[in-house]
Amino acid sequence: MSAAVAIIHAEINALIDFKAAIDLPRAELERQLVEMVREIARQKNIPLSGPEQAKVVHRIYDEMRGFGPLEPLLADESVTDILVNGAKQVYVERRGKLELSDVVFTDDDHVLHIATRIVTKIGRRIDESAPLADARLPDGSRVNVIVPPLALKGPMISIRKFAKKEITLDAMAKQGNLSHAMAAVLKIAARCRLNILIAGGTGSGKTTLLNAVSQMIDPDERVLTIEDAAELQLQLPHVGSLETRPPNLEGKGEISMRDLFRNALRMRPDRIILGEIRSAEAFDMLQAMNTGHDGSLATIHASGPREALSRLESIIAVSGIDLPARAVRTQIASALDLIVQVSRMRDGKRRVTHISEVVGLEGDVIVMQELFAYRFERETSAGELIGRFASSGLRPHFMPKAEYYGLQQPLMAAMNSSDSDET
Repeated sequence: MSAAVAIIHAEINALIDFKAAIDLPRAELERQLVEMVREIARQKNIPLSGPEQAKVVHRIYDEMRGFGPLEPLLADESVTDILVNGAKQVYVERRGKLELSDVVFTDDDHVLHIATRIVTKIGRRIDESAPLADARLPDGSRVNVIVPPLALKGPMISIRKFAKKEITLDAMAKQGNLSHAMAAVLKIAARCRLNILIAGGTGSGKTTLLNAVSQMIDPDERVLTIEDAAELQLQLPHVGSLETRPPNLEGKGEISMRDLFRNALRMRPDRIILGEIRSAEAFDMLQAMNTGHDGSLATIHASGPREALSRLESIIAVSGIDLPARAVRTQIASALDLIVQVSRMRDGKRRVTHISEVVGLEGDVIVMQELFAYRFERETSAGELIGRFASSGLRPHFMPKAEYYGLQQPLMAAMNSSDSDET
């Protein structure tokens, strides 16, 4: 089949006017492709059944208007990640586990062609002078591309697919990603306008959890999102999405997250959401949280709540902001209210492993108290991890805010709940 596609595709490339074809409606383009495939197959004496002919047409259409061999994987809802390691090795993640797919590209130039098509759709470029780029697909899926000379074995494409189904905290509780009591506390925290930092490793589900928590924001509020490559899909009516811009060929024109954050403060936001804290924008975010922009959300790469605070402090330290360590910790302790740790565990399942409060500063140490934690208990013969989401039973430090919003009773009910679902 692949040989037949290559032969017929080469013939069509020589015959078709691509500029005119791209402007045609899908139905008309497919009709013309069917006729051309049928005629070329007859001339080349290539036997094709009806279903095989339809597959050839779809493959050629995908090459012309879509993303080539990646299209079937993009359409497969069971696939969450697509990892292209050169032309002949394409891995996918299903249910938290990686597996080698049967998808291949013709050669490295074919991979580069698809990568170029992806990044140019959002005004970015990928070549030897700019060998790496972040981008997104039309459906919001996140893409990273890196090509030679940085990628030694050929162009590499990494795609984190955007979930078609809307994920809520209740749905995550039903799936066992967290307990119902934890979901209730996160809902209350968002409604009480707590500043929440979501921490976790790569692929742990930080963005998914952020999207779910953001659904608790009052629809009357103005929300601004700031990201390197826009992927947040907030289900809110008043959202402004801001995206960074890389430098041009002359090294000019770059717009950083810090630039966007400073501009966002002039746009009358009720809440600001940072897709990921990476650089000097961390200090601007803390200052904003401390000067009235409460209810903000952000994500950070870290392996635990305490590590998240250390990483935040380190990011600020290496950003050229000349402040004593204690002054930075004071800013962190007064700005952040809650740290939510999410992890992809070794059975492939993503779980919220900690919900911790930032209580204050004692001496030079930021004081935290744990509200919930996941406790591992055993492993099944099938490799599934079994554990419990355990509540500390402590009175949350943000109880006064919950009282102000009339949510103190639901908060204490959640903290005292015997719901510690085994999962």
